[in-house]
Amino acid sequence: MSEDLVVLVVDDDFHVGRLHAGYVNAVPGFTALPPVGTAEQAMRTVHAHQPDLVLLDVYLPDALGLDLLRALDVDVIMLTAAADPVSVRTAVRRGALAYLIKPFTGPRLARTLRAYARYRRLLADRDGLTQEGVDRALHALHPAEATPGERPRSATEASVLAALEPGAPLSAAEIARKVGISRATAQRYLSALAEDGSVEIQLRYGSTGRPEHRYGPAAP
Repeated sequence: MSEDLVVLVVDDDFHVGRLHAGYVNAVPGFTALPPVGTAEQAMRTVHAHQPDLVLLDVYLPDALGLDLLRALDVDVIMLTAAADPVSVRTAVRRGALAYLIKPFTGPRLARTLRAYARYRRLLADRDGLTQEGVDRALHALHPAEATPGERPRSATEASVLAALEPGAPLSAAEIARKVGISRATAQRYLSALAEDGSVEIQLRYGSTGRPEHRYGPAAP
């Protein structure tokens, strides 16, 4: 992405809001606005600055964040101590893209923000989507994780990912030669990496006029 995604943190605790804004600013590709602590301030800031994403607490002094969620025409991820099932179901029903329970670490929020960036990237600048494209975007937003952290990768998959060059997309055949595997094997791993948002696919036309997929690492 050429420009950072702008994020507004809404939290009634000023110190927590500043902490979470610091987490956001530490993730490449994201910039946090000064945090706000009330629903009224959140509405004013959203209207004035039009952030890409709001990180919203449930407990605010002048309203419930769950009620504010219905009024915000912007992507929202909940960051809250409200851990009851009703709050989670209500947040999802009213449009929250994710739900993080406090306290959490900077790396945990960073994973969620990177997933959000992949989701945005997969839905950007497209005239139309196939069902596969929609599924890929939603999978990127909520990737399956066997453990708290990045998805474990096999040695071959890690080698395929390491062979990708920023700014110089390669074909599956070129990647296969670099890694020392068959083109079919490279294609299989590239498809999996593209599905979880780790790889970007570009369509390039060769000298024969036939389209060819080329692969590069996803932006952070």
